[in-house]
Amino acid sequence: MKKVLLPLLTLWVSLLQDTNANAEPESRFADTKPLDYVLVITGGELLEGAYPDAHTHFVTRTLRPLGCRCVGSIIVDDEREAMQHAVQTATNRVSLVIVTGGLGPTPNDITRETLSELTGIPLREHPDVLVEFERRFNQPRAQLRANLRRQTLVPTRGGYLKNANGTAVGLIFELGKSSIVALPGPPKELQPMVKNELAPYLQRRFGVRSFGSSLTLRFVGVGQSLIDQTIKDHLAIAPDTTITSLFESSRVDFTFSVPGRTRGDWDRLKRLEEEIRQHLGEYLYADDGSSLEQVIVKALLERGGSLALVEVGSGGHLAAALSGTDGISRLLAGAYAAPTEPAMRQLLRMPVEELQQPASERVKTMAAAAARLNRSQWAIAVGPSELGPTGGNAVWVAFKFPGERLETVQITVREAGEIHRSHMITQILDQLRRRFKQPQP
Repeated sequence: MKKVLLPLLTLWVSLLQDTNANAEPESRFADTKPLDYVLVITGGELLEGAYPDAHTHFVTRTLRPLGCRCVGSIIVDDEREAMQHAVQTATNRVSLVIVTGGLGPTPNDITRETLSELTGIPLREHPDVLVEFERRFNQPRAQLRANLRRQTLVPTRGGYLKNANGTAVGLIFELGKSSIVALPGPPKELQPMVKNELAPYLQRRFGVRSFGSSLTLRFVGVGQSLIDQTIKDHLAIAPDTTITSLFESSRVDFTFSVPGRTRGDWDRLKRLEEEIRQHLGEYLYADDGSSLEQVIVKALLERGGSLALVEVGSGGHLAAALSGTDGISRLLAGAYAAPTEPAMRQLLRMPVEELQQPASERVKTMAAAAARLNRSQWAIAVGPSELGPTGGNAVWVAFKFPGERLETVQITVREAGEIHRSHMITQILDQLRRRFKQPQP
């Protein structure tokens, strides 16, 4: 790691130096000067490709409406020299550096001590954090494990951010007019902390805007660039409206934010939504933060009946995607996953001759068989991966509706792997969503 650190940082610094040439006009922030910041994401597992960096997407999207502008993001190993070099370089460029990860109780969680050494700001046990630990673990402080008690150490100049979802509080190191903020790594802890703790701190410290009013529209089946171009071609966006977007697994979120929090501000956003629906309504699946899985489960529950799933080419990933959704326990009657069609035939107790049909008919037969076994009105069956009509791989998917109605669609699967399976699941759910919107025969 040390051998590649300096060239990597040199390249990163050169990108930072060019940032202002491509920055958005200040009028987009209207009432406040943008606050430039740098993200330092720690984690050797990210450098090894074990996990993608989701923190940069979330933090930049969340802080953008406040008038905060990310001018650089770098991933470094969980190693003292690498972390200090990255943070030091960043503090020479901007007033705010946000570091993620390394605040937990394990020996390799070294962010706290590393930043204290870099800044020269000592750490002390904070009495309020200590009291919270006693309450959370129902133990007097003398009985708290040493590794847990270590997490009560906070900077003596700066402070901390409360963590309602874990033990690692956020840390604030204040250096004159600059701040270094350290956030915990787990998304379930970091994300609420950014919204509920970091944002108010930035308002007090740097005078950034409040969140104001915002609207997030969620799209599927359409590209990010096409949405952006459609908005530019057909809508007049007010100068004080900020637009941010996020693309993941063939799904796109567009967030529109305005500074105020009045009824008039919200009405502006709803009118904007109505205009967008006129041009992109067929792709818009939620305006209330619901996931595509939640939209599908809710639609099925409203229509009544239960659901059976059959998966060969998707390896159980459709069931896994739906498993954490509210209401799925009331909806899902059965789920079957098998590596081959013969194995699935045995699970579904199908006659062997039914596997002699064309692929599009076999998948219908599997959906019908699962519905019969579970007495389900609804069923989704995913056939095996095979060579598609235009090259590459494809799977046939069957949807069984109440009564005897069965429909099929062939979905392209570019390659194997987690990302492509996620794209497949998104396509399957989107196909069902579109069928809900069609007039019933």
